[in-house]
Formats: sequence, structure tokens, C-alpha cells
Amino acid sequence: VQLQAFGGGLVQPGGSLRLSCEASGIIIRINDMGWYRQGPGNQREFVAAVTRGGNTNYGDSVKGRFTISRDNAKNVVYLQMNSLKPEDTAAYLCHAVQKNMWGTPVDYWGQGTQVTVSS
Repeated sequence: VQLQAFGGGLVQPGGSLRLSCEASGIIIRINDMGWYRQGPGNQREFVAAVTRGGNTNYGDSVKGRFTISRDNAKNVVYLQMNSLKPEDTAAYLCHAVQKNMWGTPVDYWGQGTQVTVSS
């Protein structure tokens, strides 16, 4: 499974961005999809995730500002980011989980898209 993220860029504080991530390759049934982020010198931080059934989970720092959604038919996950803050600046990494032929969950990661929040 390959993950390609789109939508990053430069935005002013208080602005909005929408990220998308498309999965391709050998796709049987992707379970969870989500986003992590990593700023310079920082550890990877959980941002949001959505199950195949649509249940969502968010990191504390983005609750109320970010919304995750997905299109199962297209194998795409979206992240709507509102009220952006400078501390949201990071590389946003797409993540997906799919079970292999033995039923073992396997993690897949995209290369990430840079989000910079600055005036």
C-alpha cells in the first residue's frame, strides 16, 4: 500500500487547510486511516484517526479545530484543519492499517506534507 498526501502549504494563524491522502497499490481492506505530525526536533505526534466505520479519535491539541473524514470507496482520508496555530507547524504524515494475508495488521506511512503556520 502506498500513501500519497496532498494539501500542505503556508497559512496565516487562524487560517484553514485541508489535507488529503490517497491509498493505492494492493488494497484489500484498509482498516484505520489517520494522520500524525512531526515538527523539527519533535517526536511524532498523533493527530487524528478514523475507522472504516467512521469512528473518529483526535489528539488533545487539535480537538475542536480539526476534523477527519474518509471515503472508503476511494481509499482517501481527509483532514480539515481550522483555526490553525503556529504550533501546528509540522510535517503531516498519513497512516493506514491493513491486515495482511495472515490477518496481521500492518502499518503503512506516507512521506508527509508540510504545513507551516506563520504570519
